Amino acid sequence: MQLPETLEGWLGLLEARHGQAIQLGLERVRQVRDALNLPQACPVFTIGGTNGKGSTCALLESVLLAAGYRVGLYTSPHLLRYNERVRIDGLEVEDKVLVDAFAEVERARGETPLTYFEHGTLAAWVAFCRAGLDAIILEVGLGGRLDAVNVFEPDCAIVTSVALDHMEFLGNDRETIGFEKAGIFRAGKPAICSDPMPPASLLAHAEAIGAKLLVSGRDFGFAGDQQQWAFWLAGGSRRGGLAYPALRGTNQLLNASAVMAACESVREILPVPMQAIREGFMLVDLPGRFQVLPGRPSVILDVAHNPQAAGVLNENLASMGFFPETWAVIGMLADKDVPGVIRLLRDRVDHWLVATLPGPRGLGAEHLAGILREVGVSVDITEFASPGAAYKAARGQAAEGDRIVVFGSFLTVADVLAVAGASK
Repeated sequence: MQLPETLEGWLGLLEARHGQAIQLGLERVRQVRDALNLPQACPVFTIGGTNGKGSTCALLESVLLAAGYRVGLYTSPHLLRYNERVRIDGLEVEDKVLVDAFAEVERARGETPLTYFEHGTLAAWVAFCRAGLDAIILEVGLGGRLDAVNVFEPDCAIVTSVALDHMEFLGNDRETIGFEKAGIFRAGKPAICSDPMPPASLLAHAEAIGAKLLVSGRDFGFAGDQQQWAFWLAGGSRRGGLAYPALRGTNQLLNASAVMAACESVREILPVPMQAIREGFMLVDLPGRFQVLPGRPSVILDVAHNPQAAGVLNENLASMGFFPETWAVIGMLADKDVPGVIRLLRDRVDHWLVATLPGPRGLGAEHLAGILREVGVSVDITEFASPGAAYKAARGQAAEGDRIVVFGSFLTVADVLAVAGASK
C-alpha cells in the first residue's frame, strides 16, 4: 500500500487501523522490535508510576542535558502536537523524523498488528537509534509490566507513585497495581521508588528478581525549608543548599530526589556532576503540571485526573496565598474517579465551570454537573460545550485578583492551552 507522506496522514492511518486504543502485552511489540534490528547503544531510563511520571522525566532530561549529554525523551500523551512525545536534545523532533520512523516500523512489522501507542513507541525508538544519543528516557504509558516501552531494557527504572487509576486494566487495589508498576524493574539493575509508602507487592517483586531497590524515605530522601533543600542517600553523601526545582508544587522534591538517586545509581556509566543537577533543576519546564500562566487573574493549569493528583493540586492551591475567589474549569473522562477528584477540591472552589470532553470516554457537562451536586457542591455550577469555552467565560467573569484553575484531564488542559495561545 502507499505509505503516508505526512505526519497527519500517519496519525490518521494509525487511529483508523486499530479500534482498540489500549491492548496490553509485549509479544507483538517484541517481534517488531527484533525485526527492526536496532540494538540498544546507550543507557536507558524507564519511568513509570500513577502520578509524577512526566515531571520526573522532565527533571531527568533537564539534568542530563545540563551535563552535556545527547538525550532522547519519549512521553505521552501530548497536549497540542504529537511531536511533543518525541524529543531529542530537548527539542521536539521534526515531522520528517517521525514520518520516516513510522514508515520504518511499518516495513518491519509485516503482518503483526500494532496499536497506535505501540507503533508510536517503536517509531520513537527508531528516531533515537538513528540520532546517536548518550541516554534515552522512556515514559511508561500505562502500568509497566505489559506496557510497550517494557520491551526495552532499562539501566535504571523509576516508579514514581502507586495509586488507584486505570483499574480496569491494572487491578482494583494498590497491591495489584504495584506489581504491574514494578514490572519495569530488572535483575541487578537500579530500581528507584519515589513513593514513600510503596505496596508490599512492589517491594517483594524487586527482592524476588534481585533489583537494586532504593525507596524514598528509607534509602534516600530530602529535607528542606522555604529557601533551599538537601538530598541524602543512605550510606552515601548528603547534598545541601539546593534550589527548589523550577517546576511548581509541593510534590516536586519527591520527583527531584528520585532523579538524584537515579543519577547516583548510574554514575559509573553516565556520570553527572552536581552543577548539572543544580542547573537542570533550575531550567526544567513542563506544561500542564501546576503551570501558572503569566498575567492576571492567575491561571493554573494542571492535568490532575485522579484523587492522588487532585490531593496534590489541593495542597499546591492552598500554598498559593489568598485569592478572593477561585474559578474551576473542569472536564473529565467517564472512566476516572470523578467523585473522588471533586471531593478533594470542592472546598477550594467558588465557581465551577464544567465542560464536555470529546470522544467515547469524554464525560458530558450535564453529567459532570450532576456528579458535583451529588458529592455536595452547592456553589455556582455552569455547563459548557468545551473546556475552551469554559475558560473564556472564566476569563470574562473573574476579577483581576481571583484565580482560575484548569484541571481534570490532558484534554482539558490542551483545549485551554490552545485557546490561551490563540488569545495572545
